Amino acid sequence: MGDAQRNGLAAFRLLTAEPAAAPGDLPDSVLAEIELVIAGWGCPPLDEPLLDRMPKLRFVAHTGSAVKPIVSPCFWSRGIRISSAAAANARPVAEYALAAILWANKQVLATREFYRDKGRPHRYPWTAPDTPGNYGPTVGILGASRTGRELLRLLSPFDMTVLLADPYANAEEFSDANIRLVDRDELAALSDVISLHAPLTDETRGIVDAAFLAHMKQGATLVNTARGGLVDQQALIAALRDGRISAILDVTEPEPLPPDSPLLSLPNAFVTPHVAGAAGYETRRLADLAISEVLRFHRGEPLLHEVSQRHAEQFG
Repeated sequence: MGDAQRNGLAAFRLLTAEPAAAPGDLPDSVLAEIELVIAGWGCPPLDEPLLDRMPKLRFVAHTGSAVKPIVSPCFWSRGIRISSAAAANARPVAEYALAAILWANKQVLATREFYRDKGRPHRYPWTAPDTPGNYGPTVGILGASRTGRELLRLLSPFDMTVLLADPYANAEEFSDANIRLVDRDELAALSDVISLHAPLTDETRGIVDAAFLAHMKQGATLVNTARGGLVDQQALIAALRDGRISAILDVTEPEPLPPDSPLLSLPNAFVTPHVAGAAGYETRRLADLAISEVLRFHRGEPLLHEVSQRHAEQFG
């Protein structure tokens, strides 16, 4: 937490747990006085034994996205409220996805492999006039989540046809933005690049399966910055081995991948270790959001990023 963030909490008595210490290691006399918690990645679960020692706890401002790993059933029964910084984290993830889309449309992965194998020819075959580059390609977004919507906003200045597949999306909401709602099969068949932004639920697990991948256009690219479980990974590996499609993946299942995973060696797969979210100075955006929620709670104002029990159980 930087000085600016600390200044925002000047009216509060702050207790900062050492990074190596678990909250449960704090004395009972300290835990008994805690009313507000600012949590982050790696926060241990706020389970019943810990909450029993924190009888005054009323609000948790989580600087991460998913709150499900840190709450428990007894958390909700005690009437404790919680907010998430998912809205702030959506921006860097969407920016990563945008970069991946721009790279994919420029055939950067294929160009790199061609250059490695053959050197620089006079002209690459994919620079022909009938290849779209970033002028006129079709980009498909699967899931109108916070990140999906942020990506749609970032795509608006580009000369691209944008498709959206989400069974819960309202067509009127997107009509003025030149975004066309389609079903999943149409999205797969028409898109040059498909970017995944659905939550991982029982309904969406494995939503990108062998049939979906078979519907994708020859030469299309799959981008996943959402959750690895959305994709049938073995089906994806098979499709990549066939050479029909490419993939840019920031999430996989499992994480990390085993060293012998084909995804780490296939020339048409570009894999990063879950780095699309906030990093470096970007984390200050998460802290700013969490602190603004703490101040709203303290002033008795409505929270802007509160997470309900139903939302946490369904989406994380």
